[in-house]
Amino acid sequence: MDLFASLAKKITGQNKTIVFPEGTEPRIVGAAARLAADGLVKPIILGDQAKVEAVAKDLNADLTGVQVLDPATYPAAEKQAMLDAFVERRKGKNTPEQAAEMLADANYFGTMLVYLGQADGMVSGAVHSTGDTVRPALQIIKTKPGSHRISGAFIMQKGDERYVFADCAINIDPDADTLAEIATQSAHTAKIFDIDPRVAMLSFSTKGSAKGDMVTKMQEATAKAQAADPELAIDGELQFDAAFVEKVGLQKAPGSKVAGHANVFVFPELQSGNIGYKIAQRFGGFEAVGPILQGLNKPVSDLSRGASEEDVYKVAIITAAQGLDA
Repeated sequence: MDLFASLAKKITGQNKTIVFPEGTEPRIVGAAARLAADGLVKPIILGDQAKVEAVAKDLNADLTGVQVLDPATYPAAEKQAMLDAFVERRKGKNTPEQAAEMLADANYFGTMLVYLGQADGMVSGAVHSTGDTVRPALQIIKTKPGSHRISGAFIMQKGDERYVFADCAINIDPDADTLAEIATQSAHTAKIFDIDPRVAMLSFSTKGSAKGDMVTKMQEATAKAQAADPELAIDGELQFDAAFVEKVGLQKAPGSKVAGHANVFVFPELQSGNIGYKIAQRFGGFEAVGPILQGLNKPVSDLSRGASEEDVYKVAIITAAQGLDA
């Protein structure tokens, strides 16, 4: 089954609520209207009611089933409760006055709706930077118990092929501990997308064929990930061909349960991960779905500012699917 058809089937009838802070952006309004019409999620758009309706009118989009919520006219009692919860969550890092100013930002307001359980997830980034989306999530929602950081994965799909690439979005130069956590997070993401994870820790070396600090880092990361989740099929360090091509895997890493059959690929640093997914996308014809933020207590998704309405629609489906596991 197609990835999004499979996810849509999972979330239909689950009544997952997704908040969209960028309420006057046409791509957001169009996607939210479609999601409501298709019965996949219950969208909340943040913004001035008249302005949102004007955008919808220009798009000929039906807002039936879409809640439009204006932070500027939010009921005083609920706004105070949100402010108090924010100050408490920040544990003295922000005064009530600073908190009020921060909650005037739609991303902070939307993140608080998720934190308070009034939404199951948030999708932002069509007009905001990654930092504007991720910062409130880290400050308010924070990481899952047992997690110490977040990471960004892409689902790469073409026909029946489906793979996870990570980290391609967040951690610039991760150490061995971070890479181990990225590996276990990515395996968990794979399961959400019906991929039975076989994780390859990538390098320019396979099983000690080359030496150097970068190789040692991937060897240590592999050992740490294996210790953290002994049931996880994970191996490294592996060159990409050894991880992906069965014949090469048998030659370079005989006896490995992952070599030649990997479907989750953990890159040694952000530069190679970002380059890798874009090569697969542009040369290989794969659709790159993401970035999917991993490790947060509740799902928040960061769009590319070049995202299309279709991208927004799909990312919202992914976010709702992540919410099934939150």
